[in-house]
Amino acid sequence: PASALVHRLGQARTGFAMSFYITGGSLGFALGPLLFAPFAERYGLHWTPVLMVPGLAVLALVLPRIPPIETLGERGDLSGFRALRPYRKPLTLLYLIVVTRTLAALSFATFMPVMLTRRGLSLTDAGIAVGVYFFASSVGGFFGGPVADRWGPRVVILWSLVLAVPFLALAPMYTGWPFVALVSIGGFLLQSTLPVNVTFGQLIAPISAATVSSLMMGFAWGTGGLSVPLVGMLADRIGIERALTTMAFLPLISALLALPLPAGRLGRPADPPPPVSRVGSAGENVAQ
Repeated sequence: PASALVHRLGQARTGFAMSFYITGGSLGFALGPLLFAPFAERYGLHWTPVLMVPGLAVLALVLPRIPPIETLGERGDLSGFRALRPYRKPLTLLYLIVVTRTLAALSFATFMPVMLTRRGLSLTDAGIAVGVYFFASSVGGFFGGPVADRWGPRVVILWSLVLAVPFLALAPMYTGWPFVALVSIGGFLLQSTLPVNVTFGQLIAPISAATVSSLMMGFAWGTGGLSVPLVGMLADRIGIERALTTMAFLPLISALLALPLPAGRLGRPADPPPPVSRVGSAGENVAQ
């Protein structure tokens, strides 16, 4: 629902608005290892729930100030997954792109600390490395939306996914700060598609922006996360370094899936196929 509200309030600059919104969450991920790793190392895991208190306090302060969200169901319009049936082909492609991209990103985030501590780093130092990776990823997400506003979401998705591969593939071969630099550049490029995928889906099917957001964020991210244990099984067989190198090439599959997506910029009608172009005009009306 929050991303649907961002989509409505963003109007002509939906890419920038979504980037600004998602970057907040990404920065939270970036700060998490920097805060939790030293805290857990000093006080133990059983005290980490205390760190929820500041977040809950901010939530209580901010939540009452969020503008109301109108739901399509209140107006008798078709909503939910039923409204997405005419757009199932491009949305399915976007969903698979998000799943494969998320699996690659989470594989590095999950197994980096294990790999680094095995190489002799402390838990705090490994947490700093993961924090830098997450921070670079959040910066990439912030820039992805405005670039998509200018050049179109399909262009950003294709180029960022392809360019991320060499950096992620080379990173496990290095150690120390060269490793952190390479994996952070790869994360920057990989995660620049994060707000673009959500906004692109809302542009394709603006009649149910909240459902599209849940599909592209919660459901797709969850599917990618549930697939991470498979990477762990692979790492047990061939080693973490080789498993991460293998996962580094997964964004190429995402890029291939993006090829059939419609071209065009955010906030304007997209190119063929025809159903998507009709939705483009509808998207402008809904945003207004």
